[in-house]
Amino acid sequence: MKGEFTQKGREAMDRFKMEAASEVGVNLSSGYNGDLTSRQAGSIGGQMVKHICPERQYTFKRKNMRKDGHILHILVHVQTGI
Repeated sequence: MKGEFTQKGREAMDRFKMEAASEVGVNLSSGYNGDLTSRQAGSIGGQMVKHICPERQYTFKRKNMRKDGHILHILVHVQTGI
């Protein structure tokens, strides 16, 4: 039972890695990929992290109640992850 879940997880991770590689334009083959440069491998890993832990940026506008017509821009960075 445990090996079945491990195999399914490995297959899902391989599919996820292939999708990330295609998004950044790296030709990734199943099996050994020792011919990749560090830059290519890093771009695949970086793309995977972007999908797992996306950073969201929101901009809020509100009026300052102390002064009429004054708008204060607030920039909030929120990082979510699984």
